[in-house]
Amino acid sequence: MAEKKSVSIYSTPTCVYCNAAKSFFKEHGIAYAEYDVAKDLTRRQEMIDKSGQMGVPVILVGDELIVGFDKPRLAQTLGVK
Repeated sequence: MAEKKSVSIYSTPTCVYCNAAKSFFKEHGIAYAEYDVAKDLTRRQEMIDKSGQMGVPVILVGDELIVGFDKPRLAQTLGVK
């Protein structure tokens, strides 16, 4: 069995793709940490430092940075279908 990677998502409440990503995680039983960058300025700056941009979602799976809701890449990175 693949080792569980920590998953975190930088998102905003109104972001359609953020909500799609969170639904994808829930559907596959993947635990994740969520950071609301609309309210949390420290996390917003952290996201910008890591990704170099302001767009959400920014998803971290282990050390891998995924910008946007790239479902095929997320599935492959997390080992789900």
